[in-house]
Amino acid sequence: MKKKINAIVVFSLMVTAGCSSKSAVTPAESTTGPVYTSPSLSSQPSSQSSLPSGYGFDQWQTGPLGDVFFDFDSATLSTEAQDQLKQNGEWMGNHAPKGALIEGHCDERGTSEYNLALGDRRAASAKEYLVRFGVAPSRLETVSYGEERPFDQGQNEESWAKNRRAHFVVK
Repeated sequence: MKKKINAIVVFSLMVTAGCSSKSAVTPAESTTGPVYTSPSLSSQPSSQSSLPSGYGFDQWQTGPLGDVFFDFDSATLSTEAQDQLKQNGEWMGNHAPKGALIEGHCDERGTSEYNLALGDRRAASAKEYLVRFGVAPSRLETVSYGEERPFDQGQNEESWAKNRRAHFVVK
């Protein structure tokens, strides 16, 4: 019993110490708006097609819908992200009963509150694009995980670029 308590205390201290080294990011956009939550557990982006060039990512594919990636402190869809969303929209058009959860993710820079709001804007941006593409809004849900579920634990630009994403989970 004593070992379990010690393990819990050590784990709590590690988590607390890891949270204290965050640097602040000045919000460039409004941070108001709802933050949605979901029990979905997802850990990998499903496509690299819209990653910024020059990062040398390996290919990965875990599902039929590809992720879209964002620039630092942005929820604006790049041309590559729009291309990936078109592919996602086409897949959804061919699989009408299926829905998707769009998870907004951020890198570790910035406060938790700011990153939750930014993740929400990223997920909403992807959803809005798909709705304009013709996917029924009732088939799409959004959630923001902010910085809490990083794909890559590294602390460099390559890792952060992987974590700035909207991840799709087929429902």
